[in-house]
Amino acid sequence: MEGRGRHRAAVVACALVASACTSAPADAPSDRVEPTVPSATSTATTQPVREGEVTLAFGGDVHFEGGVARLLERPRNGLGAIGRTLRAADVAMVNLETPVTQRGRRDPKELENAGDRYWFRTGPRALDVLGAAGVDVVSVANNHAGDYGAVGLEDTLAAGRQRGIAMVGAGRGDAAYAPHVVEVGDLEVAFLAADGVQREGSSDVWSARPGALGTASARGSNAAGLVAAVEAAAAQDQLVVVYLHWGKEYESCPTQSQRLLARELADAGADVVVGSHSHVLGGAGWAGDTLVAYGLGNFVWYHDRQAETGVLSVTLDADGVVGKSWTPARISPVDGRPVPVTGADRTRAVADFRARQRCTGLAAERGDAQADDPAYESSVSRIDAALAERMRRSHRPGCPVPLRDLRYLRMTHRDFDGRARTGEMVVHRRFTGDVRELFGRLYAAGWPIARMRLVDDYRADDDLSMAANNTSGFNCRRVAGQTSWSQHAYGESIDINPVQNPYVRDGRVDPPAGRPYVAIDRRRSAPFRLGVIRNEDLVVKAFDRIGWAWGGYWVSSKDYQHFAASRGPS
Repeated sequence: MEGRGRHRAAVVACALVASACTSAPADAPSDRVEPTVPSATSTATTQPVREGEVTLAFGGDVHFEGGVARLLERPRNGLGAIGRTLRAADVAMVNLETPVTQRGRRDPKELENAGDRYWFRTGPRALDVLGAAGVDVVSVANNHAGDYGAVGLEDTLAAGRQRGIAMVGAGRGDAAYAPHVVEVGDLEVAFLAADGVQREGSSDVWSARPGALGTASARGSNAAGLVAAVEAAAAQDQLVVVYLHWGKEYESCPTQSQRLLARELADAGADVVVGSHSHVLGGAGWAGDTLVAYGLGNFVWYHDRQAETGVLSVTLDADGVVGKSWTPARISPVDGRPVPVTGADRTRAVADFRARQRCTGLAAERGDAQADDPAYESSVSRIDAALAERMRRSHRPGCPVPLRDLRYLRMTHRDFDGRARTGEMVVHRRFTGDVRELFGRLYAAGWPIARMRLVDDYRADDDLSMAANNTSGFNCRRVAGQTSWSQHAYGESIDINPVQNPYVRDGRVDPPAGRPYVAIDRRRSAPFRLGVIRNEDLVVKAFDRIGWAWGGYWVSSKDYQHFAASRGPS
């Protein structure tokens, strides 16, 4: 197989209404793509590239805001060193998170939070930058493609035609779901894209409708159109790639809807499912024979608060994916380019990328099934005689709340390996509805909880329960070091993942295993750490929604695991 620079692969079909196909001119340079040999710090499982194979490269979200705009001054420079990885592939793809237009008006985005609305746009030189870097295909199915209405989206697609960059995920009506098909040797690869996050506004541009120009949607029932497009491409013996804009912002673990959609696309015949939107890297693994990469993070971005990024390279033959590798990079604080990391930093970054698979439920080996994705279930019951006997350590004579005012809950949750578990907890009867709904939200978001068992399984010893990283509610005990009752003794408090979220006071850390987590960055936009609760993240917001406060906001001490119906240390 030969690579030919920007025109390495011949375009077979580009069924987008507003897009056009390009193919290599006869005098295009023909630089041989050398076989790729995994390095000691690579996640590669590929064999050397040979005839009958195609290599693809994927990056995350791209725009040209702020300091990134300086790249437009010298577009022929592309994106620097990372371009070598992109150009080494037969086809490279990213998500273009901005319209390419100077026309139109800002879409009202009335369905988005008023305080969290952003409008992006750039000029056609942005496509020159991407082209020089080796990008061949971009997804425009995202929550910024329509920032300047249908006019802006139309200009974007026109710019793609003029600059020779294929654009997928937008069109008129069903054409938004049409693939861009590329031929490499005897192989055909169909590239599709769709947006799976919330609608920004009510205009057609956010979800293509009959006769109206808009973006492809994979939200709810709209996913049927994407699944049908995958099935149609697979029926033509094409290799199928789906690029999705999906997930929760700043969360690395996949949501329940992501997991279900990935499974559906795999069953429909997708060979590769990749995505972005969350601003952080997600995990990658296998759903049967389908390679799924939940989050590629920011790629070319105007800040480096989530600096970890990279390029996912995938090798396929006629039967599907035969190998993958990760080239880690960090976003430059100067001009937003992804700069490849080397040496020990590369080794750590590759290990980190591998570790993110843990909470995905995806398999580590091709052919293995991903974890089950059952619907959330919860139940509530009174404390019967058998349960009262089991709780004889956590509830004793003299406790401030009688057993008749407590309720036993069973709730589905995700563990740290992304598997669905049934947890148990006791809380006051006043909060059963709120708590069941809250943990349903966490399950839907894919937020991981190490374990959820009654403290009686740990002899009602708070230290033992914390050491086991157990999430728990009721326990008739005193405030640590005091004689007053803890809020746990009233069934009004819940501790979550104590190891990752320790109780810190006067130089003491409980549990001791939580010491590495004392000084970590807990801003919402901080680097992802499995099971860690952060300021204003979805866990804190979920508890705030039911009127419970977080101990991470205390001043004199910090109880990062602790949520209670009213403020106060416990």
